[in-house]
Amino acid sequence: QVQLVESGGGLVQAGGSLRLSCAASGTIVSINAMGWYRQAPGKQRELVAGISSGGDTNYVDSVKGRFTISRDNAKNTVYLQMNSLKPEDTAVYYCHLVRARTRSEYWGQGTQVTVSS
Repeated sequence: QVQLVESGGGLVQAGGSLRLSCAASGTIVSINAMGWYRQAPGKQRELVAGISSGGDTNYVDSVKGRFTISRDNAKNTVYLQMNSLKPEDTAVYYCHLVRARTRSEYWGQGTQVTVSS
């Protein structure tokens, strides 16, 4: 059974940094496509950053140059390094995995990120 456990959220001032972690169990992160989504109050959930099994990354325009998604295969963990945070980055951030063979999708429980101005 695949499980994703996020950590690293919190309250930070504008301009600060946070690093989110997503620890996976039940599968190997390096063979699956993974991503970070976020959902702010009253808004739809959006893809923030993704990483393919081959290591290709993609970002929503609003975070390009500020956020970096990465993967530690030894720890079976995916990270989202968030720098130069803005109040509009405030949201619940979710880790997402698409299993390679079955295309089944899995979500973490979410972690709150709040950026104060």
